[in-house]
Order: sequence, then C-alpha cells, then structure tokens
Amino acid sequence: MTKRTNRNYTAEFKQEAVALVTKQGYSVSKAASSLGITDKLLYNWKAKFYAEQTGAILNADERAELLKLRKEVKKLRMEKEILKKASRALCNSLLLRVTK
Repeated sequence: MTKRTNRNYTAEFKQEAVALVTKQGYSVSKAASSLGITDKLLYNWKAKFYAEQTGAILNADERAELLKLRKEVKKLRMEKEILKKASRALCNSLLLRVTK
C-alpha cells in the first residue's frame, strides 16, 4: 500500500487550471486529467475562485475588521445592560423617595 502525499500547488497554477475550465471551455475531467490532478480538486478550486470573485469569502483584512466589530458590539451591549440596570435602580430610588 502506498502512502498518499499531499502536494501543494501555487495560486497561479490553480488559477490557470480554473481558467482552462471557465475560459477555454474544457470539461473539468479533461482539464484535471491533463494536469494530473483529481476532478474533485479542480471542482474545489473552481468553487473557491468563484466564491472569491463574488465576494462570498472574506479576505484577511475584512475578517480582522469583522472580529474587531464583533468585539465592539459585545462591549456596547454590555454597557447598555449596565445603563439599563443603573437607570432602573435610580428610578426605583426616586419612586421610594416620592412615596415617603
């Protein structure tokens, strides 16, 4: 039994492989066999490049900004809850003074 080795392909190779299918009209199976890769691998690359072009995948900067904004939203929600509790306490203390 032979051990499988994972091969790394450059981004340029992946783009050219996808271009064979999308721009030059080759079928995925023909393009994959001529390049010595599996059909599944080429389908995955094609889906990934399509998602990147349509904006479905976030790049590193967008991902970092998203994380930053999520942290900020979490902090603001906590502050909002604190202010709600403080205003309730203040209202309750004022009501107690008025009723006495």
